[in-house]
Amino acid sequence: MKFRPFSALVASFLVLAPCLPAADATPAAPAAPPAPAAPAESATEAKVKDLVGRITEKLKAGQRTEKELAAEIGEFATIAGAAKPDEAAMVILMKARLYLEVFQDPAKGVAILKQIATDYPNAPVTPRLAAVIDDIENRMAAQSVLEVGKAFPAIGEADTAGKPLDLSAYAGKVVLVDFWATWCGPCVAELPNVTAAYEKYHAKGFEIIGVSLDKDRQALDDFVKKNKMPWRQYFDGLGWQNKVSSRFGIDSIPATFLIDGQGKIVARDLRGEELDRKLASLLAK
Repeated sequence: MKFRPFSALVASFLVLAPCLPAADATPAAPAAPPAPAAPAESATEAKVKDLVGRITEKLKAGQRTEKELAAEIGEFATIAGAAKPDEAAMVILMKARLYLEVFQDPAKGVAILKQIATDYPNAPVTPRLAAVIDDIENRMAAQSVLEVGKAFPAIGEADTAGKPLDLSAYAGKVVLVDFWATWCGPCVAELPNVTAAYEKYHAKGFEIIGVSLDKDRQALDDFVKKNKMPWRQYFDGLGWQNKVSSRFGIDSIPATFLIDGQGKIVARDLRGEELDRKLASLLAK
């Protein structure tokens, strides 16, 4: 999902989130005389800065769940309750982004955004929320077809060699559909695990289909060759507007879907040993 950063503090969570679409770049301003000194930090800003710092430390330590951050989540309401309405709206917005971009829980994130619009109708940020909410809900509707237990939809496109990516051709095999990009740090970090799984289980019936959100075909080809990725790739050069990822509502990467021999999704976003264990159980025979 695509957001414009409403403040530097709001954007701070993005550093530790999965790869997300970048905010639109702001045009460079013309040269101007030095600006006057910024106003002193408000009490609300100081509290938020401290809270964000503690959340960031937990994220760095691998504590990324709602349960692990429950104490810090509760502080958003406390800080907002003592703040002016405009500041309070921004504080609760940060809580919404935590759910959207770290917990990857769009339903709760949208609920919080709607509550901001109800509780703070006159806040400067409120008019901008409607479009964000619509975008997220549209993506949620698209993603609903990718729930575990459902058949993975037809891709309906050709791979980089021009051959149709027809999932029916993989009947009886286990397939990992991997939405990724060469510039995505978490994707690259997970690649050794994906490659190891392919080498270990390919002969037993494991296949991979990559859906690249790259814009540079040569960069993709060079990366695939260098990292010895023999599986098929889809590429259209549209980046985050990639036709396949857009149709399925993919809003962060890596995003993976494991499909069984009958074409049904059996797991999502497995990493490392989790992927290995699931493949071992599916390909045990």
